[in-house]
Amino acid sequence: MSSATTGAAVGAVLGLTWIIFGFWAAVLIAVLMLIGATVGRVIDGRIDVRALADVFRGRRSSL
Repeated sequence: MSSATTGAAVGAVLGLTWIIFGFWAAVLIAVLMLIGATVGRVIDGRIDVRALADVFRGRRSSL
């Protein structure tokens, strides 16, 4: 699936959620989608959790 198709699907889900359930439900769905995408990337190995934790602790920087 291309990025444009994925973006359109996400927009449709959020738009329908907003129309049917309201603003705060759409915000909740967006946050849950973001969490799900992050977990998926961690499982795929695209995000190194240990390196990310080191950055937040100030032990390593991107410079």
